[in-house]
Amino acid sequence: QVQLVESGGGLVQAGGSLRLSCAASGRAFSSYAMGWFRQAPGKEREFVAAITWSGGSTYYGNSVKGRFTISKDYANNTMYLQMNSLKPEDTAVYYCAARLLGGMVHTTQNYDYWGQGTQVTVSS
Repeated sequence: QVQLVESGGGLVQAGGSLRLSCAASGRAFSSYAMGWFRQAPGKEREFVAAITWSGGSTYYGNSVKGRFTISKDYANNTMYLQMNSLKPEDTAVYYCAARLLGGMVHTTQNYDYWGQGTQVTVSS
């Protein structure tokens, strides 16, 4: 079992920055890959970023590439999403997720555990 708790969301102006955190507990932190997804009202859940169990490889959705950075802090069992140059279209509920097995990193069905989500609102 893996428990995930997101934090760090809020209201920010366009062009600003936020850092989301995902605190993990349960299964050994180094034993699973993780990712961030987001869901805006009326839209499907969208892949944002993913990181391998070792932290050696990262992946990003096209809409956030170059602006967002995903990382894992093994000392604190926490995953982060640093979001820079935020745009109004980044407004959504952001979810962290853990993936025990392989498969496509951008597919929600390949993730086994999910957090409750944190709201990010970017004003223009």
